[in-house]
Amino acid sequence: MPVLAPHMPRNFARSAFELFAERGFAAVNLDQIAARSGVTKGSLYHHYGSKKELILSACQHYYRNWMQNTQAELAPLTDPLERLTAVLESSVRTCVIDRRNRVFTTEIWAMALYDNDVRASWAQFYDSVRETYVGLVESARSAGQLRTSNPRQAVDFMLSTMEGIKQRASFEPEVAAPAEQQAILANLLSTLGVKEKRRSCRRTSSVVRSPLSVVGGHRSARCN
Repeated sequence: MPVLAPHMPRNFARSAFELFAERGFAAVNLDQIAARSGVTKGSLYHHYGSKKELILSACQHYYRNWMQNTQAELAPLTDPLERLTAVLESSVRTCVIDRRNRVFTTEIWAMALYDNDVRASWAQFYDSVRETYVGLVESARSAGQLRTSNPRQAVDFMLSTMEGIKQRASFEPEVAAPAEQQAILANLLSTLGVKEKRRSCRRTSSVVRSPLSVVGGHRSARCN
């Protein structure tokens, strides 16, 4: 029986995610995942008994990356609105603009319609994302930076709007083009009740006149 190095399960999950995101679930088999991972199919089967298990593992890879990215965005920031904006901006960039992540999550939503395990996995992650945003919105509201009266309702609407953009991009890819990143961010911020005011940005290349205006460039600016 082959002995796997401790890091191999995560390598398998990453390889599975990459292939699923590139080609969709139906077009990927275990041989391809093993080849991408640099191991034999037997080694892969030593840890995963089915393609579905690899899909769930790829989901965990996606979830883990979102959480790590979120923590990295929050770590250097203290201003509540800046923290909210940074996390939302990162989500727009990685979950909406990035086509691979968009394809993967669309596949998950489709599979969740008929698979209880996938649905439960996504629901658990979605709940954690929702609670992260609710906490950020409540902090910004307490600081007087948001005008929403119901943070949880605002977050639910914002997340639904984001998912709607991703679904629409399946047949209208231009709505999720890199050039639309800042417009999407501004519109999502407006659903959360961001007050209109002039904000100066850390990057000298851009100035945001209000949270509802469009900023040029593919990388976002940190504003206060």
